[in-house]
Amino acid sequence: MFLEVLRRRNPAFIEAAIALHQARAIAAPTYLLDLDAVEHNAQLIADESERLGLQPLAMTKQVGRIAPFCHAVMRGGIPAAVAVDMTCARAVTSAGMPLGHIGHLVQVPSAQAGEAAAMEPACWTVFDSVKAEQAAAASHERGREQALLARIVSPGDTFYRNHEGGFAAERIAAVSDELDALDGARFAGITTFPALLYDHDHARTRPTPNMATLQRAAAELAGTGRQDVIVNAPGTTSWSVLAMLADAGATQVEPGHGLTGTCPQHASGEEPEIPAVLYLTEISHHHGGEAYCFGGGFYIDPVFPDYQVRAIVASDPDPDAAQVVDAEVPPPGAIDYCGMLTQPNGQLPSGASVVFGFRPQTFFRRAPVVGLRGVSSGQPSVETNSPTT
Repeated sequence: MFLEVLRRRNPAFIEAAIALHQARAIAAPTYLLDLDAVEHNAQLIADESERLGLQPLAMTKQVGRIAPFCHAVMRGGIPAAVAVDMTCARAVTSAGMPLGHIGHLVQVPSAQAGEAAAMEPACWTVFDSVKAEQAAAASHERGREQALLARIVSPGDTFYRNHEGGFAAERIAAVSDELDALDGARFAGITTFPALLYDHDHARTRPTPNMATLQRAAAELAGTGRQDVIVNAPGTTSWSVLAMLADAGATQVEPGHGLTGTCPQHASGEEPEIPAVLYLTEISHHHGGEAYCFGGGFYIDPVFPDYQVRAIVASDPDPDAAQVVDAEVPPPGAIDYCGMLTQPNGQLPSGASVVFGFRPQTFFRRAPVVGLRGVSSGQPSVETNSPTT
């Protein structure tokens, strides 16, 4: 889905990936990040957020939560992260990135509430009173008052299956008082997911019914005299939708795929973010007229309609030497040991580099994630867990 965007918008990244792979500086399979592009994208989002009065928090799960990515995002001006789960929270805090939000989309397990409180998250989302009490008790033990966001839901709201949960939105005034009454916590705001979704039929990003739910709840809270209520509105977040979110009353946004230029809107239109992630593998062997390449990172995001997967194959970074071929990747229910490539112009050589353009979710794939710096200057190199500056 994103291969053509990569070829058009960031060809130097592809060439660097092939050159470093052929030089044995990078092993296959690996997800690669163009950290220069990530920093550029973060700066775009940070500057526009500041202009609109929004607070951006970076979602890092899609690209494996690695420290070089966190550092690039911070250099770009987004200082804190949202953690989708405790593994995410540990990774970003270990990288030196402050924890801006935890508990959304995944609630903090009971036995880990103390660990979460020790990370001193700026915001902690709870779906019900039990989780609110656990967060408050763990924070009270540390002498903290934890800011809680209430996940809310109204009939007709949109959820991905297994993402459901939250307080009834029509009770938000009572819920806010209940959270304020807890020792070690206070009510700070409201959240949902997803607030926006991409409409493939009309090629545009639109608010979901959840956004209207947030607006109604925020208005009710304002009517009770509450001020400075956080309205957290994540989902499909990139530079181009920030004004829409601000106009709808959001105060906090959580770019994830926007930082790598892999939101659906990046595949279908000209967005300012630069494509910053690719999947690099290599030809493993041949059988039955097909070339096989190493798996470990194949991921076809279900937000997209079916499409023909394609890959770039090359033994040399020269773009004129590359072939673009059709590919078949294992279905979601299978282990992705290998992908298969057609060979329209004779046998593809073993060891040749293979580049795919996926919208990744690397946190539940086994391929490692590696960052490259210097792609934009023509001097690409692999970055390890470097300091934050």
